[in-house]
Amino acid sequence: MSLLPDDKKELLKSLFEEKLVDPVKIIMFTQEIECRFCSDTRILVQELATVSDKITVKVYDFMADGAKAKELGIDKIPALAIVGKKDYGVRIYGIPYGYELQTLIEAVVNVSRGTTDLSEKTKQILTDVKSPVNIKVFVTLTCPHCPVAAAIAHKLAIESNFITADVIESSEFPDLALKYNVVGVPKVVINEKVEFVGEFNEDLFAEHVVLGTLQ
Repeated sequence: MSLLPDDKKELLKSLFEEKLVDPVKIIMFTQEIECRFCSDTRILVQELATVSDKITVKVYDFMADGAKAKELGIDKIPALAIVGKKDYGVRIYGIPYGYELQTLIEAVVNVSRGTTDLSEKTKQILTDVKSPVNIKVFVTLTCPHCPVAAAIAHKLAIESNFITADVIESSEFPDLALKYNVVGVPKVVINEKVEFVGEFNEDLFAEHVVLGTLQ
């Protein structure tokens, strides 16, 4: 079963040839008896790796390789850690399909480059982040606005050593959606303290991240 149509693969091949700089490893966590979306997520990222020789996939068992999961802060599956020259804290939980395929593609490109197109204003705001920040972005596969919020969160993580960013497909993790009262997406939760729903421009997003370190 193929999840990437041939015409999509050709487009991605051209994109990756143009955009990728350093090798990227997609580290996936699944388990022996795979969860509902684990198998398709594994197939998807393995297919993506066939499009560019700069992309590799390493699959771990969430239970058997518990020490590795703990090392990378993985606490649920399916999980993807997108790692380049270093681990920037870029994570995706749930299958990145539908609109969320764009989130995965952008994460791979930005991690490969090790830098982002965030404005200088936004990068300057990030210099005020001096303690650990975790950003959770709740998304759904049918939300056209979600990839924008997800991409900004991942870019903030790439640009700051203090920030990690988890993009979470809310329908696959209903307990978390309930915990964080996700009634609309994208919903962003910063350090369990600051939250907002909808698209924010990148500098306002960054200002909320700074606010999350102060409360």
